[in-house]
Amino acid sequence: MDRKIEKKTGFKALFQKKNIKYLFIAAFVIFIICIVLRKEHNALRIDSRILTTGVVTQGEFNDYIRINGQVQPISTVQLSPMEGGMVESIIKEEGSTVKKGDVIVILSNPNLDLQILNSEAELAEKENILRNTIISMEQQKLSVEQERLQCQMTLRRMKRAFEQNEALFHDSLIAKETYLQSKEDYELAADKLKLIINRQIQDSLYRTVEIQQMEESLKNMRVNMMMIRQRKDNLMVKAPIDGELGLLDVTLGQSITSGAKIGQINDLSNFKIEVMIDEHYIDRVNAGLDATFERRKETYKTVLRKVYPEVRDGKFKAEFKFVDARPDNIRSGQTYNMNLQLGQPQEALLIPRGSFYQKTAGNWIYVIDEKENKAYKRPIKIGKQNPQYYEVLEGLNPGEKVITSSYDNYGNADVLIMN
Repeated sequence: MDRKIEKKTGFKALFQKKNIKYLFIAAFVIFIICIVLRKEHNALRIDSRILTTGVVTQGEFNDYIRINGQVQPISTVQLSPMEGGMVESIIKEEGSTVKKGDVIVILSNPNLDLQILNSEAELAEKENILRNTIISMEQQKLSVEQERLQCQMTLRRMKRAFEQNEALFHDSLIAKETYLQSKEDYELAADKLKLIINRQIQDSLYRTVEIQQMEESLKNMRVNMMMIRQRKDNLMVKAPIDGELGLLDVTLGQSITSGAKIGQINDLSNFKIEVMIDEHYIDRVNAGLDATFERRKETYKTVLRKVYPEVRDGKFKAEFKFVDARPDNIRSGQTYNMNLQLGQPQEALLIPRGSFYQKTAGNWIYVIDEKENKAYKRPIKIGKQNPQYYEVLEGLNPGEKVITSSYDNYGNADVLIMN
């Protein structure tokens, strides 16, 4: 018996085998619509009139940075008094041109004057003692010499008496005791003369050494006296080099200690340019790099002569010197905008510099579509940068249009709808 097949209706008819493929197609379309709606949900409407845009181009990337430099003298010498004292008079004013040896400030020091008087008195006393000692030694020398002469005369007399008594004794004309006494007197006189001669030699040596020592002492005192008098001259603070008195921090009556910095002399024979560079470039900035700047439509070239390794407040210091010509009427303190060349130009993808970089750090950017009514967030990779362009390594193609103005008000929007 045949069974009657009932026709499926409603929800059951939807899941028939012939309708399965249509269900998958419908589900895929719904999925795509959800993605689109989700993206549109994370969109933000903006006013296109306030945007700054740029076009991705293929061109030559010039690897340089722009820095501000300040002109400084090629060298500066500190001005310090060698002797402390009170400011008595100021001869030169700040900004004056000075020659080496010119007096700038005169100091006074009463204690130093007293030291000089005491040293002169001590020197005079020592000289007087030396003269008295030399006179005493000369007198002693004469006394010893007189004693030697007296002893020599006594020796001759004793010798003559001994020789006479010796002849008489051999002739048995005098007693043996008389002969022996005359012999002993003669030998005693001879020994006494030897002793006096030896004493005379020793006194002479002692006297020579003592006089040399005293003369050396006097010589040292005279040198010390000269040095103290030179300290008096040091109360006049003089210019150590030719140049310009760039700073003078003293007032009349001010007490200044020895070695204190009271000013400086600027060497104007040449100039250098000091700059502060962002620490981001510290590994790429080395001595020998070229930098140029313009003044009155003339281009001047400088070369990096010194890089300071210390980093302060995110910047490090460098110094440039002029190559060939330098600007006329150059003055200390002038400021120049310089272009420091870090590398050779090369072909690259370029986008104009903009404030978007502060928000994205170069990791992404908004790319405007062909209809120019929407902009989509896209990851990119930026390499080097100069004052005009960023070098694009990944994520963009030539001809694409991007937003380069600030992203601070866009939050985390993936899509910008431009009105």
